[in-house]
Amino acid sequence: MQDTDVVIIGAGAAGLMCAAKAGARGRRVLVLDHANKAGKKILMSGGGHCNFTNLYTEPANFLSQNPHFCKSALARYTQWDFIALVNKHAVPHHEKKLGQLFCDGKSMDILQMLLAECEAVGARVRLDTTVEKIERIETAQDGGEGAGGAQGGQGGYLLQTTSGPVRCTSLVIATGGLSIPTMGATGFGYEVARQFGHQVLPTRAGLVPFTITDQLKELCTELSGTSVDGLVSCNGKSFRENILFTHRGLSGPAILQISSYWLPGQAVEINLLPDRCVPDWLAEQRRDRPNAELKTLLGEVFTKKMAQLLCEQWFVSKPIKQYAHAELENIATRLSEWQVVPAGTEGYRTAEVTLGGVDTREVSSKTMESLKAPGLYFIGEVLDVSGHLGGFNFQWAWASGNAAAQFV
Repeated sequence: MQDTDVVIIGAGAAGLMCAAKAGARGRRVLVLDHANKAGKKILMSGGGHCNFTNLYTEPANFLSQNPHFCKSALARYTQWDFIALVNKHAVPHHEKKLGQLFCDGKSMDILQMLLAECEAVGARVRLDTTVEKIERIETAQDGGEGAGGAQGGQGGYLLQTTSGPVRCTSLVIATGGLSIPTMGATGFGYEVARQFGHQVLPTRAGLVPFTITDQLKELCTELSGTSVDGLVSCNGKSFRENILFTHRGLSGPAILQISSYWLPGQAVEINLLPDRCVPDWLAEQRRDRPNAELKTLLGEVFTKKMAQLLCEQWFVSKPIKQYAHAELENIATRLSEWQVVPAGTEGYRTAEVTLGGVDTREVSSKTMESLKAPGLYFIGEVLDVSGHLGGFNFQWAWASGNAAAQFV
């Protein structure tokens, strides 16, 4: 039987941050993970360069059924705190765009930094270890915020693992969501939450490409690889970034962002010319270049191939002076208020985040401790907190991991 103060299940971003910070408080920490490597999603993130935080992080960048929950942790461990850690380890980095910070080198720089922080405080990481069973060790003294290892007096938890039994005072669930199962993602954290009486809100894929199966599929396939700047809107939210046509449908940053707000059956509105008042632009072209063909004009704002396909599939191309006013209105509406009803998304296979998860109304926003099972903590993506694209989900991992680490 191994005895320790804190067991963290999950050697990802949140788990490693929590381990390093708890170890720095003198806690004996053991991190368990069923994978053969720590931080697999860190390594693949940001195209291998790890978009590790965002300069403009604020609570508005997160989705949750309990939107105030994330505020406390984010305020206590900010993007500037993580940047200071990155600078301490001399990890070269740069701002790519929109406040997104990336490593100049590889994502491995961030993972090695976290592992070095863990090693420095004696927090151990044990891989290739599956947790088979968790039991609560009951005591007469029960309940109370922050009732984990820092307070003492609690019975703690007994874990049966493939590398032997482990007993701990505080148990931290940092197992992430269901996104990218090839990286080892499972619903383990949700099962633990349910075991100890927690509500798990419905989960679905977020930050994920759309699939298209109707008549638009041909257009998407023909334009596969083409990227356009667009404004995408759904359910009162809008994002302005690139849209990428793929052979399965639509992707790119703007689509990934709006996917977290879209529900099956709903239309997504796309403005393909967000810098222009399209009716005015068409009127100007008609006045100044009456003999120019529509496909020529569109070829000046899109690729020639895209202009040709739009004219073949949406409009009849002719000299712009030949269009009636109503026809020009229709062209303008199609270009600036294109209504797309996706067939679905590519699902967890390619999703960057899992929406939904452990209901935060049953977790302390100060300590990340369960309000139902003393000494049990939830951090990171397993909770119903999901960030926008651009480094926000990593910042939630760092902030929630740090919050729990102060109380385990």
